[in-house]
Amino acid sequence: MTSLAMPGSTAAHKPAKRPGRVIPGFGISLGFTLFYLALIVLIPLSAVFLNTFSMSWADFWATVTSERVMASYRLSFGASLIAAALNVVFGGIVAWVLVRYQFPGKRFVDALVDLPFALPTAVAGITLTALYAHNGWIGQYLAELGIKVAFSPLGVVVALTFIGLPFVVRTVQPVLEEAERELEEAAASLGAAPLQTFIRVVLPTITPALLTGFALAFARATGEYGSVIFIAGNLPMVSEITPLLIISKLEQYDYAGATAIAVVMLVFSFILLLAINLLQAWTRKRAGKS
Repeated sequence: MTSLAMPGSTAAHKPAKRPGRVIPGFGISLGFTLFYLALIVLIPLSAVFLNTFSMSWADFWATVTSERVMASYRLSFGASLIAAALNVVFGGIVAWVLVRYQFPGKRFVDALVDLPFALPTAVAGITLTALYAHNGWIGQYLAELGIKVAFSPLGVVVALTFIGLPFVVRTVQPVLEEAERELEEAAASLGAAPLQTFIRVVLPTITPALLTGFALAFARATGEYGSVIFIAGNLPMVSEITPLLIISKLEQYDYAGATAIAVVMLVFSFILLLAINLLQAWTRKRAGKS
């Protein structure tokens, strides 16, 4: 007769064996991760700071705060801010339409959203310049209204809006897909107008995603180069972006000056990265409470 294990026996409380991991142990995986990050990320970034340390503090401050550099900061960060804000509004509308409506060619339109990801930035810049030049398909009509897009700061905003749209759409789209439609139906049954339902029910749900998309689009726009240089005109003090100014200093063999400006951009990128991580943590916390 087979004996049965008593509830208090050792066999009854024997812990289940954990399944083996596919990736090697923690020590090997962690070591490879740190080595790869150091080789690809930390060493190149450290080189930027090391080149900057060859300058004195007075020279560094004079370089990064010169009138021409400050003008490029205002254009790069200002145009990026405007473009990201526009993408929050219109990217949110695009995401809403793609999630909530069915129409012919929906998959094609959905694929077009990712076009700025796949299109080379230089091609995007040339295309936008051809469209918005004074004799372009769109620019010729805007010129009659006295609006100059190509070779002006407005062209920079157009280019940055183009490359930043997918970040907002692809961030908001999954949140809208997972949103509970029952809450909207309940609000409507209680007499809420469509605008009230959107402001009080839908908007709080997608606000973290909108903020994350804004931060991603803003961070992408501040470092954009290829799609901007063709349509900006690159006039000093007028339409010269900061990445172009860095390239110009490198061509003049002013490596210390180029890295000094790059350090300012790098620090600002770190701040944006921290903001993005905090927004994502807030989104996860908000989703866990719901």
